[in-house]
Amino acid sequence: MHPGCRIDQVFLCREPVDFRKSIGGLSVLVEQALGLVPFGSALYVFVNRDRNTIKVLYWHRNGFCLWLKRLEAEKFAWPRAVDGATQGVTLQQFEWLLEGFNLWQKPPHKTLHFGSVS
Repeated sequence: MHPGCRIDQVFLCREPVDFRKSIGGLSVLVEQALGLVPFGSALYVFVNRDRNTIKVLYWHRNGFCLWLKRLEAEKFAWPRAVDGATQGVTLQQFEWLLEGFNLWQKPPHKTLHFGSVS
């Protein structure tokens, strides 16, 4: 992403997208199909049908930015299209996704809350 660009949210589009779409088509998809505001401080992440390429769309000050990552030998782990059109993740989780981790296979350790030590 652009240095200095503030990102508050990351939305993964659950359904694969036709990758012939570029900035115009993806921004319309964000607004109309996903019901989100494409001008916010968020990343909108799309995957192709083979799950080996992602596109990331975001707004920076006065225009849209779009970047693409294509894996040469692997596939991206991706949430299933069951509840809603998008899956929100943190920026840290998105970085893990880019590195090849499957966020949905093994959940993190559970948070424990105790009242006392004895």
